[in-house]
Amino acid sequence: LLVAAATGFLYAASFPAEKLLYAHELTVPEPGERKLPVSEQVAAAREAHPRGTVSAVRPSPEDDAATRVLLSGVEGVDPDHTLAVFVDPYTAEVRGALEQYGSTGALPLRTWVDEFHRDLHLGEPGRLYSEFAASWLWVIAGGGLVLWFSRRRARRRVRGTEGRRRTLGLHGTVGAWAAAGFVFLSATGLTWSTYAGANIEELRVRLGQTTPSVSASAAGGGEHAGHGAAAGTGGDAAHGVGLDRVLAAARAEGLGDPVEIVPPADASSAYVVKQIQRSWPEKQDAVAVDPGTGRVTDVVRFADYPVLAKLSRWGIDLHTGVLFGLPNQIALMALAGSLVFLVLWGYRMWWQRGRGRAFGRPVPRGAWQQVPPLLLVPLLAAVTVLGYFVPLLGIPLAAFVAVDVALGEIAHRRGRRAAAGSRTAKT
Repeated sequence: LLVAAATGFLYAASFPAEKLLYAHELTVPEPGERKLPVSEQVAAAREAHPRGTVSAVRPSPEDDAATRVLLSGVEGVDPDHTLAVFVDPYTAEVRGALEQYGSTGALPLRTWVDEFHRDLHLGEPGRLYSEFAASWLWVIAGGGLVLWFSRRRARRRVRGTEGRRRTLGLHGTVGAWAAAGFVFLSATGLTWSTYAGANIEELRVRLGQTTPSVSASAAGGGEHAGHGAAAGTGGDAAHGVGLDRVLAAARAEGLGDPVEIVPPADASSAYVVKQIQRSWPEKQDAVAVDPGTGRVTDVVRFADYPVLAKLSRWGIDLHTGVLFGLPNQIALMALAGSLVFLVLWGYRMWWQRGRGRAFGRPVPRGAWQQVPPLLLVPLLAAVTVLGYFVPLLGIPLAAFVAVDVALGEIAHRRGRRAAAGSRTAKT
């Protein structure tokens, strides 16, 4: 949890840092009166960087923003990343090129921090750490709330106290205020984790709540479908009617900035133009445009997304700090910082209790047997189901229970031997 919180803090801070560090590439020195056609901007990018294939184009969304031409298959660039070539939309001047990752357009700094937070740069095995943290964060937050309110610590004063009691008061107060945020981070973090995320996705499929996608087939264009789609050479994205007519068709369907244009994958595919605004209000509409006729063949509206698809989109964007921009990122840094302090204060309380020699008062063994069966049976069933859907909660919990039962049995046998020895001695 400490590692996840510290790296999460850095990730939230990487958004404003990225804008400062790459200001030269992201912005233009002086906005002009009229932006050049997108095709001319792409041609300038291809002249400066002829290698690779144009995988997408992000036209300048604001007056002072550069256009991004994304190239895939460039030597020296991670296969999962693209090379973003930044072009001045008014002069077609190439202002630089940077490696980019993901749908939010993360540049090298944010990409590095993102991977550090997600998997510690250890690849797929490293993702287990973050899923483990997300699986248990809500449990620990809920347990802390139960302890806090059951002992009425919320009424105790922090000022005027010192030592362990002051640490306890600070820990409880901050934890009580931040608990809801921790539960949210835990739930949204699990939605795209390795194992729990796969289970959640399967559940959404069964419920018919998956995220819809626009059909990239150009079959809707009739006899002209795919006509001229092979006109582009060297991956310059100049397929059929071209980028400018495709963008105009998308604009006619109401797709405002920011948008991303994806060229056809082959002769039977269409252009796909999709909105990429993740900040509130979300803009996620998408259209497919026949490269031979320039007509729209399919439309997907964010307003028509299933409920769970919308909630998933909003949750992920809020978790990653893009839904509400800078205020969102500051709130995430505050949550991550509070979790760091809660962990450190927790260790400090343990140290102050017995200088590292005492672990507190354990719950009496067998206390679960006092829980009424009408409550215990459904509770065990719920924990079992939850452990199945969230494996990195269920497997460690099962291991903990097994070890606890083994230790209890050992202590019980020792107790019986000690009692037998005492009786023998008395005899």
